[in-house]
Amino acid sequence: MSPPTLLPNEETRFAEMVFPDQANHYGALFAGAGLALLSKAAFVAASRRARGDVVMARSEATDFHTPVRVGELLDLSARVIRVGRSSLTVQVEGVAETLSTGARRPALSGRFEMVAVDADGRPVPIESRSDLHC
Repeated sequence: MSPPTLLPNEETRFAEMVFPDQANHYGALFAGAGLALLSKAAFVAASRRARGDVVMARSEATDFHTPVRVGELLDLSARVIRVGRSSLTVQVEGVAETLSTGARRPALSGRFEMVAVDADGRPVPIESRSDLHC
C-alpha cells in the first residue's frame, strides 16, 4: 500500500453572511449551524479533489475560537491536506469579518475525513479515476 499523497495548498473558498435564523439566543452563530458550514466547505473541497461523490466519515478537532455575530461575514477556506486510497482529510478555517470596519479574526475551524464512494455508497479508490487532476 502506497503512502497517502499530499497536495499543494489549493483552496476552496466561499463566504456566508450570518443571519438571525442561524443564531443562538446570544445573537451569535449557533454551533450546529457553524458545524454545518464547515462540513459543507469540506464536502465541496473533497468532491472537487475526488471528482466524484464523497461522504463524511468523521469530523474532528472542531474549534469555535470566537463568536460570529449576526450581520458578520464568515469567510470559509477549505484545503485537502491528505489523500489516501479512498479517503481525504480536509482542513477548514473560518474567519469572521465585520463588514463596516473590515476587521477580521479567526472564528472557527475543523478537520474532516471524507470518503469517496460509488452510487451504492461503497468506498472507491480516488487514484483510479482517470479524470482526476491536481
